[in-house]
Formats: sequence, structure tokens, C-alpha cells
Amino acid sequence: MNLLSVRALKKDFGIKEVLKEASFTLARGDKVGLIGTNGSGKSTLLKMIAGIEPPDQGEIWLSGGARTIYVSQQPDLDEDKTVLEQVFADSGQQMLLVKEYEEISEKLTQEEGDTDKLINRLSSLSQEMEATGAWELETNAKIILNQLGIHNLTTKIKELSGGYRKRIALASALLSQPDILLMDEPTNHLDAISVEWLQGYLSRYQGALLLITHDRYFLDRVTNTIIEIDRGDLYSYTGNYAYYLEKKAEAEDSIASTQRKHSGVLRRELEWLKKGPKARSTKQKARIDRISQMQEREFKQIQGKVEITTAGRRIGKKVIELFNVFKSYNGRTLIKDFTYIFNPEDRIGIIGSNGAGKSTLMDIVTNRVAPDSGSVEIGSTIHIGYFDQHCDDLLLNENQRVIDYLKDVAELVKTAEGTVITASQMLERFLFPPTQQYAPINKLSGGEKRRLFLLRVLISAPNVLILDEPTNDLDVQTLAVLEEYLEDFNGCVIVVSHDRYFLDRVVETIFAFEEGGKLIQYAGNYSVYLDTKKAQTETVKSQSSLQPAKIKAQSSYKNSKSSKLSFKEKQEYEKLETQIPVMETEKAEIEKVLSQNPPSDFNKIQEISSRLAKLNEAIEMATFRWLELAERET
Repeated sequence: MNLLSVRALKKDFGIKEVLKEASFTLARGDKVGLIGTNGSGKSTLLKMIAGIEPPDQGEIWLSGGARTIYVSQQPDLDEDKTVLEQVFADSGQQMLLVKEYEEISEKLTQEEGDTDKLINRLSSLSQEMEATGAWELETNAKIILNQLGIHNLTTKIKELSGGYRKRIALASALLSQPDILLMDEPTNHLDAISVEWLQGYLSRYQGALLLITHDRYFLDRVTNTIIEIDRGDLYSYTGNYAYYLEKKAEAEDSIASTQRKHSGVLRRELEWLKKGPKARSTKQKARIDRISQMQEREFKQIQGKVEITTAGRRIGKKVIELFNVFKSYNGRTLIKDFTYIFNPEDRIGIIGSNGAGKSTLMDIVTNRVAPDSGSVEIGSTIHIGYFDQHCDDLLLNENQRVIDYLKDVAELVKTAEGTVITASQMLERFLFPPTQQYAPINKLSGGEKRRLFLLRVLISAPNVLILDEPTNDLDVQTLAVLEEYLEDFNGCVIVVSHDRYFLDRVVETIFAFEEGGKLIQYAGNYSVYLDTKKAQTETVKSQSSLQPAKIKAQSSYKNSKSSKLSFKEKQEYEKLETQIPVMETEKAEIEKVLSQNPPSDFNKIQEISSRLAKLNEAIEMATFRWLELAERET
């Protein structure tokens, strides 16, 4: 049964028609990746389905009772709510029970108020939570919040950064379990570990999912359908991203072959026509009419691709040299005694958790920020191109025309082939048609602004290219072309990114931020780094297992003392010990029914199978949380 039907949807912003006669459906279990160049209408389509943007024409139909939640790139949250209140905002009565339970538990922990009265209320609350399923909600919430790096639940939303707000909106959406989940760039502002977890979570998601993402590993492993928006038209591919690439290549080859055949036939027919056949029989007139029809036939050209063909400049032996660099903020060490001499051919990836100091390091490298101690030396021939993740701050005048913004850097651009072209021609190579070139910057989508800023950086002909989160808001087509460009780039490339695919394609060395502001160097791309870390972890485990029992016991006692369970965590631990066996018993009974005596009604089988899938997920999450608490309880 379809949860959503989109029929003949149209949207035109004047300078561009983004959707024309767009139609598709979503059923439960569909996981659809929406792709297309920046400005093609991906975010607009999600907003129309969410009821935020009105369509010009067409119909959006939702199945009765189907709940839809939309996670935008810049979510609109209640500034006065705490993190906990916002996360449970769509959970109704369950949220109120969990909130009161948390408040009373906190009072008991702080030994505030009438202890006996509080314990009695906590006992009755526990029964209400059991009856309404709020216990499971709280357990899931803590797992989701922990995996997304959200720990302080009492902070007001207005005190948080944009990236943190995005994670809170994401947690709230996952917790509410809607029938249809709409997500616009959900992996932005998440580190690699959180992305990996989210990828697994959405793979098991029971509802319908429609998402936009630049993360191609994520797209490949989560989706079972790809919908591409190409100049207003929608094309659907039943399969993941790898399947789409294969079928897309076949389709483009087929179009090119058909055009070649058409051109060949038309050429021969025109040659016949030029000979001026004397006899004008009915048969010949029909042939002449057919030639006329062939001349009028139009083929949709293969989708335009960004062309990056900017010229470089000579790079000397001395690039950028950092010696014993130290930097801290508010007493927290971000970078400690970092020394590295960058080479002309370096391809370096900088990774670390949010707030670790990656962007600060790039600001130090470019002399935007001075280190507390240590030195930075930049070679005399070095010209740095810095693709900052906060490009909106650098597009100072949003009323400025697109072409004027580029002409501020260069009116004539030298290409990699040695030819000189105009700024307008270069904009066309970056998929900005003339109608957009003379429009103000504020008419561009977020992704188009990023693409424009990238072009401005590249036409300055840098020989050191610093890319700070380049994959945020750039479409997958542009990223693929940028990766090819970087392979042949004659200079040093430094990348700060969470995008696993991009790092695997581009870098040859990883610098990882670790505890205490240390930067550890690993040879190879991101996948090699993960293998190295895994091997190191296994070695540590192996060595740990050989330690004397007495030392292990002392260590265990020390750890348990330092992370003692709070009163509410003890309550949760005891509740999970009861809940997990109950769920496992129900699971075993359902599996027995399905294997030994399945119902004849297909709808009943579907209902039972759906319950089994939910039980498996609930058991997995509850067990994960129980193990986490048990490790600290013992």
C-alpha cells in the first residue's frame, strides 16, 4: 500500500523550471535517495511534500493517518526548549512521563525534597511508563542521543550551534518513528562514527524514507531506489547508488548511440534530397515529409556536468611548515606540539570529532589565526585557495549578481588546456546558464552558492588547495568531477572531511585528532586508517586478556568507582533486565508461529512479520543499553 503519491507536480522559480510533471509513489519499506545537480529542485521537492513550499500545479496525496517528519538542513527548533524537551517534542504523553521521571531521578540523586514521597511517585511513574511504552522510548532516546554525540540534555536550544541543532532534530525525528521520514543532508555535521551508526539504523527502518545526501557510501548502503531530478524530469532506478551508476551509464550510451544513428540516417536522407529527384511520386513525397520530421526531432541532451579546467601555477620546494604548534581555547587544548612539513605532492586528510580543532588547524595553516606557541612558515611561491565550509559568510553581498561576484577575481580565465575564456563561459562550464549569471546570489540554492564559491577559489589558480568540509551541500555529480580534478592537481591538497568516500578517493595520508590535542599520522586513505585502528584495537584487547587477574580486577574496580550508576540509571538497568526476556519470549513465539503454523491471510503474515522486525530492533537496542549499564554496574 502506498503511503505517499506525488502526481504531475510542477514548480517554476522564474529563472528556472525545477519540476515539470513530477510523479512517483512511496510505500512502507521504500528507501529512496534523491539526487541531482545543485539547484535541480531536490530540497524544494522535500519541502513541498512536507507542506512548507506550495507546488505551482499537481497533487500530493498522503495515506490517511500517515505521519510525516521532515528534517531540513537548517531545522526550525523552539529556542526556549531544553534538549530533552525538544527531542521528545513529538512523543506526546510518553514525553511528559519521561520528563517527570528524569526530574524526580535528578532530585533523588541530589538528595533534594521529601525522599519517601519522591520514591513513591517514581514507583507509580514506573508503572505508567510500563503501560504506555515510555520505558522503551527512553531507552531508545538515550542510545540515539549517545550515538549522535548529544549528552547535555538540560541546555537550552538557543545556546547551541547550528550543527548541534541539526543532530537534535535528527534524534527527535528518529525517536518519533514516523511513517514517512524526509531527510535533507542528514550526515552533515556528523562525524564518521555517527554516520556509520545512522547508516545501520536507517537500513533497519520500517517506514518509508526519502533522503538527499552527498555521502555516496551512505547512499549505496541505505537506499533501495534512486530518483534523479534532471532538468525538471524525474527518473527512477530500482536499486542502490551503484546500480544507478551502472544503469545511468548504459542509458547515456544508448542515447548517444540513438543520436548517432539518427544523425547518420538524416545525413544520407539529406544527401538524397540534395540530388533533387525528378520524379515527385507519392512515395517520394512521403520520404521528403519523413526527412522534415527527422530534422524537427529533438533529443534531450545528456545531463550537463561541471567542467573544472582551471590553470594552476608553479609550486616551489617550500610549501607550508609547522613547528611545535600549540593552540588552546578556554583552557582546552585543541592542538598540542604539532610539527609537519607539507610537500608539493601531499594529499592529506584531516579527521576528528566535531569541535576537535580541525578548522582551527586550517586557520593556523593559512595564517588567519595565530598559534599560542610554535611557528608557521609559508613558501614565497605559495598561493593558497581556501574552500571554507562557512562560504555564506564570504558571500558578503547576496544582492550582487553571480557574474559580478566572479569578475571580482578575474574577467578572463585561463583553462588547463592553455586557452583563455570569459568569466561567463567559465560559469556555463560550472552549470550556471546565462539566465542565472545575471541574477542576484540570493536567488541561488545553498548548493549552488557552494559551487559558485568553489569556482571562485579555483579560478584564482592556487597551488595549495585547502578544502574544509567540501562535500557539504555539493551534489554527488560535482563531487565526482572535483575528485577527478584533484587527481591531476599540480600542488598540495589538504582536506578536512567526514565524507568517507571522498577521503578514500582523494587522500593518501590521514592526520587524526586524538585526545589531548594530539595529531597522529596514518599512511593511506580513510579505509586503510580504519583497518589500522581496528588492528590496534584488537592488539590492545589481546594484550589486555593476558594481564594478571588481580590487575584486571583492580582496573575494573577503579572504572566502576569512577562511573557509578546514578539512581535513575539503576532503575533503568533493573527495568531492562525484566524487559529483554519478555521481548525475547515474544520473539520466539512469533518465529514459532511463522515456521510451524503460518496464517493463511497474507495481510496477517505481513502484520506478524512487521512486529517481528520491530521486536528484533527493540531487543538489539535494549541489549546495547543494558550492556553499557552492566559494564559500569559490575
